[in-house]
Amino acid sequence: MRRRSQPALATALAATALSGVMVMATPAAAVPADKPQVLSSWTQTSAASYNSWVTARANRSRWAAYAFDWSTDYCSKSPDNPFGFPFQTACARHDFGYRNYKAAGTFPANKPRLDDAFYADLKRVCSTYSGAKKTSCDGTAWTYYQAVRALGLTPQTTPTPQTAPTPQTAPTP
Repeated sequence: MRRRSQPALATALAATALSGVMVMATPAAAVPADKPQVLSSWTQTSAASYNSWVTARANRSRWAAYAFDWSTDYCSKSPDNPFGFPFQTACARHDFGYRNYKAAGTFPANKPRLDDAFYADLKRVCSTYSGAKKTSCDGTAWTYYQAVRALGLTPQTTPTPQTAPTPQTAPTP
């Protein structure tokens, strides 16, 4: 068997990686240590955070080593673009935050900020309108925000249903 030099091996591995074939040089690929910081930077309420996430989403392959969950069902069971208001991307970023913080096991601590970032994203959409259309958009955004605050619960924060007490029978004399 012929041995390859280190540079030749590195070139072969790079070519294989570029072809889309996953090559594991170690038993498990290590996720970059700054994953929590990157996740946090993409889930803040600011427009800069939103814009950074949109840019990263458009170039997901650049972030493949981080193993982020980019999946989305957009606005779940609600319309993605209610009354023509384009809420779909805000919903996708909200899903991104929920799914990745749940995977990290830190969802309950981050949920309020994720919901606030969602609302900030929706308000940015609404800021492009004026008059009655803006008022309608703002009201719809508020409704979506209240829904995720109330319904976007984890098993740890979901209230357990209360059962009605069973009537006690009086002892017979």
